[in-house]
Amino acid sequence: MGCCASKPKVEETQGSTKKEYSWDKRAQIDPKDYIIENVNGQTVGKIPGQVNGQQFIIQNCEDACIYIFDNSAQVTIDDCKNCRIFIGPVKGSVFLRDCAGCKFVIACQQFRARDCKKIDCFLHCVTQPIIEACTSMQFGCFQYNYEELEDQFKAADISLFNNNWSNIHDFTPVADETNWGLLPESCLIVFFSDGGSDRKEHEIFLMTCVRTIPFMLLPRPPRLMRELSLMGVVVHLQPHCTLVQSKEVTMQEDDARRVFGSESYTLLVKLGPVIGFEYNGPNANLHCQKAVADTAYGTTGLAFVSSNQKTAMSYVENFYNFADMQMSG
Repeated sequence: MGCCASKPKVEETQGSTKKEYSWDKRAQIDPKDYIIENVNGQTVGKIPGQVNGQQFIIQNCEDACIYIFDNSAQVTIDDCKNCRIFIGPVKGSVFLRDCAGCKFVIACQQFRARDCKKIDCFLHCVTQPIIEACTSMQFGCFQYNYEELEDQFKAADISLFNNNWSNIHDFTPVADETNWGLLPESCLIVFFSDGGSDRKEHEIFLMTCVRTIPFMLLPRPPRLMRELSLMGVVVHLQPHCTLVQSKEVTMQEDDARRVFGSESYTLLVKLGPVIGFEYNGPNANLHCQKAVADTAYGTTGLAFVSSNQKTAMSYVENFYNFADMQMSG
């Protein structure tokens, strides 16, 4: 005849105190807090601190305004129609799938879109954005701002100055057709409403629409730039002095010698990342030289501006070739 007995309950103690483990103290995460789904005709979202680097999912929404004013690990957006969606800095990838008629504002390391159509996207993307089986996609440069945004970029490990928003790769091009294009430079983000009564209910607030930090002129540098070394690269092309592109890279002394053909910057690059700006326009050199002279950069030697068009063209080519190789390595 068999017998069975209940296992005696053992309570681990240390002396007279119950032993505590680190995993007992971890905050419990409810996946439902990081999903927005089946929203129709409403304004919903998350304010700073409510996502805090977690993965997020948005799916099956229609005619909705959705705001994620926080940094995330990864975001997937599926089967959304005629929505207006803001996605704060994402450390990994943003995936759009089977979306139509939507307008997006997105900052991320990687951007992927598949089976989407009639999409407008104001984008900040560190790597080359990729689309697949998409039609009528239009892209513009990320141009939104709010108080916590800079810290969220840092938390997501995204450089404010490395943005490939217009360098789209189409995996499924169609002969004699264009699946994507660029929004006009004059196009601003004006399609977000304040949500009416929903604004108070969901603690959502409309942020001031401005150009992102890399597009600011040098006389009023953003706070982050004061922590870094700065290298300005200038070239003359267009009738107005316009920032064409910017890159942030880390350089060693040998890199500086190869890029600039000089020993002048080998010590400077040790101070921190180097940020390069390419400006186009008449008298761009003079404008940038004056801008630097009017700031602390002009007295500390942390800024360099090309002296003429010939050297500018050489520095532009060398610096951006180096930056592209470093980012792809």
